[in-house]
Amino acid sequence: MKKTRSFLDSLYEFISQGPVYHGMFWLMLFGLMRWIDHGNDVDTGFALGNEVIQLVFYAFLVYLNLLYLIPNYLARHAFVYFGLILTACAIVTPIEVLVLYVKFTARSDYRASLVEHQVWIFWGNVLVTVFSTVLRVIMDWWRYQSEKKMLMTQTIQSELRFLKSQINPHFLFNTLNNLYALTLKKSDKAPEIVLKISEIMRYMLYECNERRVPLSKEIQYINNYLDLERLRQPCDADIRFTVEGQVSHQMIVPLLFVPFLENSFKHGLNHTVNGNGFVRSQLIVKDDSLTFFIENSKVAHIPAPENNLSGGIGLANVRQRLQILYPDDYSLIIQDDSDQYTVTMKLTMTH
Repeated sequence: MKKTRSFLDSLYEFISQGPVYHGMFWLMLFGLMRWIDHGNDVDTGFALGNEVIQLVFYAFLVYLNLLYLIPNYLARHAFVYFGLILTACAIVTPIEVLVLYVKFTARSDYRASLVEHQVWIFWGNVLVTVFSTVLRVIMDWWRYQSEKKMLMTQTIQSELRFLKSQINPHFLFNTLNNLYALTLKKSDKAPEIVLKISEIMRYMLYECNERRVPLSKEIQYINNYLDLERLRQPCDADIRFTVEGQVSHQMIVPLLFVPFLENSFKHGLNHTVNGNGFVRSQLIVKDDSLTFFIENSKVAHIPAPENNLSGGIGLANVRQRLQILYPDDYSLIIQDDSDQYTVTMKLTMTH
């Protein structure tokens, strides 16, 4: 599926060049005319002259359509647009017939046939003009889809840059405060905490600039993040993360799990006051697919924060990011119960 998309994108980039698709259109039309005339018992030079004349009139109608009729009438006045096409063809056809009639001076049989079948010349002009409209609509749709995809990709990249540049200030300040308390007590944990903060910052600012990072790095980030949360959460909080399966060569987009981790604490465990709070997460790896499961406790009514400028990019943006980065290769199930919140994400990774 991805190889097909890549091929279509490359094909579009080539075909979307003006000289290319215009040249292809006229070559295909000329080839079709040659194929139709090939079965007729007509001198090749004589037939080529007729086809060139027809192509000249086709070109006039097509570029009148592309440069004037479509921009000014198609979207706003469809019926007027098609009426103008018929009118233009009705005006051009007699001129075309006249030119061919003069060319057939020495061929009285062709003159008679030309006059008899001029209505088919009219409908041929209409058909070619309308076909150019269809191609124009297809090309415009294709261009719109390409630009839309590019814009969405740029949006996702901006969101990722924002995500990498921000760490919840409360999380960082509380961790530093706890670290300060540990240093006052000369605790052996202080150097370990400093190392974990350093690893988190290094990963977010430098290592995850690539489009894909090793899954092992993401797992290390999760472990560091949760270790720091354990430091600032109540000692009876149930914070767990387990990994099942073999983690080796798998690659994944960076910081994919950050919003789920942040939300589990920001909207869940941070508001639990009865001592039964939990954040339990699990990662199941099978070859190049994974399942990420996380659940957290919650209270019935979460107080609204006074200032909510920081935090994750939000689940809506997570869905959008997954749709762009893992189209057709992911599922995201969210269950919001009265006492807990559960997220299950499945996706297929790439090397």
